[in-house]
Amino acid sequence: MLNAILLLFLGKARKRVYFNNPMWPGEAHSLEVKNILYKGKSDYQEILVFESSTYGKVLVLDGIVQLTEKDECAYQEMIAHLPLCSIPSPKSVLVVGGGDGGVLREISRHGSVELIDICEIDKMVIDVCKEYFPELSVGFEDPRVRLHVGDAVEFLQLAPEGKYDAVIVDSSDPVGPAQELVEKPFFQTIAKALRPGGVLCNMTESMWLHTHLIDDMISICREIFKGSVHYAWASVPTYPSGVIGFLICSTEGPLVDFLNPVNPIEKLKGAVKNKRELRFYNSEIHSAAFALPTFLKREVRLLRHSPKLARGIHIP
Repeated sequence: MLNAILLLFLGKARKRVYFNNPMWPGEAHSLEVKNILYKGKSDYQEILVFESSTYGKVLVLDGIVQLTEKDECAYQEMIAHLPLCSIPSPKSVLVVGGGDGGVLREISRHGSVELIDICEIDKMVIDVCKEYFPELSVGFEDPRVRLHVGDAVEFLQLAPEGKYDAVIVDSSDPVGPAQELVEKPFFQTIAKALRPGGVLCNMTESMWLHTHLIDDMISICREIFKGSVHYAWASVPTYPSGVIGFLICSTEGPLVDFLNPVNPIEKLKGAVKNKRELRFYNSEIHSAAFALPTFLKREVRLLRHSPKLARGIHIP
């Protein structure tokens, strides 16, 4: 595996997989392996699925943990409901990446949604997840879902202006095929595809490890999105440093108060069967996710107290 080393320890069938990567230099992460379930290589990346001792099944792409059965709820629920609970009655949603189906599963809770486009570049990821992670890939069974296998940059360039109420970018880390997804032209195409007052939620790395990347992405989005721009975060134990961030933005138009959900999850009536109960997200967690540590506001200049950033909304 790229950036991952599988070691056999002494003892009967005891194995531990170690993950290291330039995205988190000087450290490594490990999980004990009960059984390797799948190992293969697509046109884009190496794919590994194994059963861990404590986190259930684990999906790894190019040596980086993407999800585990135990804590996937935190990431999937937050990246979907932070944007969709911030606007009234969302109807059209685009998911970039998200081949495991977990974001689709969460969007399916929103009965107002009429169209869910998903653009995933790697068909093998979808197929592997349908076999080994049916609790997530159930999202593909929603009749509102339209799957597009291909490059998201090209897909968005062809999207009609103002088509979507929300775009959710569930990408892997910005290396390899995902590098374009943190660059200015990509965000420009997203803004064009959003209606006035439409929202973007973009995976934005760890505040403990990637403040320079966060700073760059916020700076780009402040140029492009003329509504509001915020950074939120959640705890995901198996991600490097144990947290993951979300950049959440709105286009110019009706003001979006991300800190106070106007479309609370507790009042939703979903439209798809076979959904499991929420495990992480609720309206209190939603608002709390925007409370930022002092060090982050110091190191990321546009997260300091700034009326321009908040567009009239208080930043804690």
